[in-house]
Amino acid sequence: MSTVLVLADVTPTGVRKATLELLTAARALGEPAAVVCGPVADDVTAALGAHGAATVYSITADGIDDFLAVPKVDALGVVAAQTSPTAVLITSGPEGKDIAARLAVRLDSGLVSDATSVALEAGQVVATQSIVSGAYHATSVVTRGPAVITMRPNTIAATEAPSATAVEAVAVDLSATAKGAAITARNPKGSTGRPDLTDAATVVAGGRGVGSPEGFAVIDQLADALGGAVGATRAITDLGWAGHDIQVGQTGKTVAPALYVAAGVSGAIQHRAGMQSSKTIVTVNKDANAPIFAIADFGVVGDLHQILPALVDEIGKRRG
Repeated sequence: MSTVLVLADVTPTGVRKATLELLTAARALGEPAAVVCGPVADDVTAALGAHGAATVYSITADGIDDFLAVPKVDALGVVAAQTSPTAVLITSGPEGKDIAARLAVRLDSGLVSDATSVALEAGQVVATQSIVSGAYHATSVVTRGPAVITMRPNTIAATEAPSATAVEAVAVDLSATAKGAAITARNPKGSTGRPDLTDAATVVAGGRGVGSPEGFAVIDQLADALGGAVGATRAITDLGWAGHDIQVGQTGKTVAPALYVAAGVSGAIQHRAGMQSSKTIVTVNKDANAPIFAIADFGVVGDLHQILPALVDEIGKRRG
């Protein structure tokens, strides 16, 4: 069975869910193998193996954490030369797309960005994309080289397929290009105590209807009451009422939680592209004709500054 390389995203708390989704997708193309830039802890190996990784390539390279994306391109290039993979799967995002584009040029391969699914047909990798803000689906066949594909998080469910996993160390000499831009400082983001937006089972998002930066506080309050993450529309982040790191939409993050609460969100197509795969969508909006109601499972027409605090109070009462 041919190898499918997956670039693993590993944090101090473990393997990101998006990586487990990639391993699940990779099983449709061949035998998954994970590439980890750095040492591999036992719990990381266990998580990757539980989702089908037969091999975990642990990359060792002097200063690999001191530079931007290109060291990961070097690492994938070396492993690809050793394994001749059918495909390389990378999580879609600013860094992932940067890595994928550079790797595709290096391998002289076809590239597909923002795929939502992959399959193997007649020996060729086929990728499906949701385009034009979800209005169409495009199917592409990669005809040259190992397919290099970035996949949107939260578009497929991560499922386990336990495999006996071997860890193989791979030494990589970083190229001069990889050392062209160095990281000079790191400032850890303060913890909010909330789940990561792209991994959360519940997301509460606010739109322009919150009215002001102070008005956005009710979004935080409901998210905390539900144990969920906070999201925002592009309009909110552009106004500076919330950080761009919580923007949901075509130019932000894609989420697919079990519950998505949209408060004061009109439902512009740009925003819908990032959340319309949510399992249950609840919306609160003064405008009964807001487009968000067209995709909502439950909708309330009313003032979010009256409805959401009442909801927070009721949740508190029921939890005692």
